[in-house]
Amino acid sequence: MQIPFRSSERASLGVEWELQLVDLRTRQLTAGAVEILEEIRPEGAEEHPKAKHELLQSTVEVITGICTTVAEAKADLAGTVAEVRAAAERRGLGLMCAGTHPITDWQTQQISPKERYLQLVEKMQWLARRLQIFGVHVHVGVRAPEKAIPIVNALTQYVPHFLALSASSPFWVGCDTGLASARSKVFEGMPTAGLPYQLSGWDRFEEYMETLISTRAIESVREVWWDIRPHPDFGTVELRICDGLPTLDEIGAVAALSQCLVEQFDTQLDRGYTLPVPASWVLQENKWRAARYGLDADIVVDDKGTVRPVRQAITDLVEELEPTARRLDCEDELADVHRILAVGASYQRQRAVAAASDGDLTAVVDSLLAELRDGLPSSGPADRPPGPVPGPADCSGGHAA
Repeated sequence: MQIPFRSSERASLGVEWELQLVDLRTRQLTAGAVEILEEIRPEGAEEHPKAKHELLQSTVEVITGICTTVAEAKADLAGTVAEVRAAAERRGLGLMCAGTHPITDWQTQQISPKERYLQLVEKMQWLARRLQIFGVHVHVGVRAPEKAIPIVNALTQYVPHFLALSASSPFWVGCDTGLASARSKVFEGMPTAGLPYQLSGWDRFEEYMETLISTRAIESVREVWWDIRPHPDFGTVELRICDGLPTLDEIGAVAALSQCLVEQFDTQLDRGYTLPVPASWVLQENKWRAARYGLDADIVVDDKGTVRPVRQAITDLVEELEPTARRLDCEDELADVHRILAVGASYQRQRAVAAASDGDLTAVVDSLLAELRDGLPSSGPADRPPGPVPGPADCSGGHAA
């Protein structure tokens, strides 16, 4: 089976942002995507070019065109978000983003009336119905198929960096999970989700896909939802590991990290270097640590079991990528990583709001609505002692707050 890879311009960029529709009165996730997307659909077009359905009717995904710089991608997203927000507000709905919704029960949600989503639910049943989760996906252009798999393999060592920085899903159906990223663990329930397999080249990727399709495990490459994957149709490497991000500032930061890393690896391949292929046990352990502890995680940095704080690893990575960021004109956006580290990742900010509100998670929803509107706050809970920030609600008995 041959899978053509439509090589794209080196370091080109695309971003996908899954937005939640929230009833401003109840703060619950609320269906509205069908009506909103119909309202903003250009006359004569089948659909809006940059606002799409997702699995749930309470979600609108906004996407960029093919961009050159991170600043261009942020401006592209902002324009589409403004259209969606105006239509949502006319229906009493607000926009926010986080890896999960703090209080809404997934069993209340309606599936989008698109055939692919209805088929997914029929096939996956409970695993698909509970996917009340939201993410940010970053595509970076790669010029040749023989580069795609080595770059995917090398990028996997940075899964804990991206997940810790973006973790925004401490709450699930009204209680604190004790995790920084519950979303990442929920999504791993899907049979073709999670960490990518360590393949040796594009031919092995084609063999893997041929096996899945011939055995009817999947119908197309689009149904392999790895945390990092090649996207043959777009000619990109797609980083799907990030939780939903509340602000454009945070999207810019992870997009800059993504673009710089792919560009660095692409350059190293041109110079004849062999890119690293991390051990699978290290990847699994590090992803778990980032999902559990977020920015307070200590991650394994070699096959000998050496550990170091992920916060320091992220700081060092930013410093390493600064020359590349200058070439790609995303130095300011890369520097926003330091802002996130200073004020706290979203899971920390959410828990701080909950604690200050006596466990009222509607206050967390309000804070997320405000952040999407106003941007990354100037201060936050990052100066607390190391370790998980205690949550306001106890999940041990299965009761929601």
